Amino acid sequence: MAEKKVDRRALKTQKQLKEALTKLLAEKELRHITVQEISDLADVHRVTFYKHYLDVYDLYEKLEKELLTELGLLILRFHEEDQKDFRKGLIDYIAQNPNTFRMVFSPHNTGEMRSKFSNMIEGIFRVILTEKCTVDLNDGRLDYLSAYWASGFFAVIEKWVQNGFSQSEEFIILMLKGFDESTQDHMTKVLKK
Repeated sequence: MAEKKVDRRALKTQKQLKEALTKLLAEKELRHITVQEISDLADVHRVTFYKHYLDVYDLYEKLEKELLTELGLLILRFHEEDQKDFRKGLIDYIAQNPNTFRMVFSPHNTGEMRSKFSNMIEGIFRVILTEKCTVDLNDGRLDYLSAYWASGFFAVIEKWVQNGFSQSEEFIILMLKGFDESTQDHMTKVLKK
């Protein structure tokens, strides 16, 4: 079976269009963004935009799917690494994609990506708690404890992004480490009661 040849120009154009959308979403709501604005910022013609996407919403959906897939794979790697490596990997990824995460945490965004990302983090924390405390995955307390843990973890990341990455990656990793350790200790005590 013949392999399909990858068109590098098309991939580059798609990347430019996605980057343009992330920059615009950090500034304004999706419903107020036009194909022309995206095309102008990406420095491509409108016709080129339509070769790749149906409209602004199609581009957004593909961007969201790509980001969530990458984040999902990064989070799944957690099981192969310890928490320190997971935190570092996640913070490195966010630092390497600042415009994307400015968009994710922008008040102009729909909040869907933020919510899905938060749910992924909450899910991994739920698994950590079940493994560490040997409780059943259906234990109702896990809903609340993992939501609490994920909210704090997520708040640190959100604050960092919204403050323009003013703190170093090392500082944020240390903050998350301290938060994670104290939270896990507390939750272990709660689950063992």
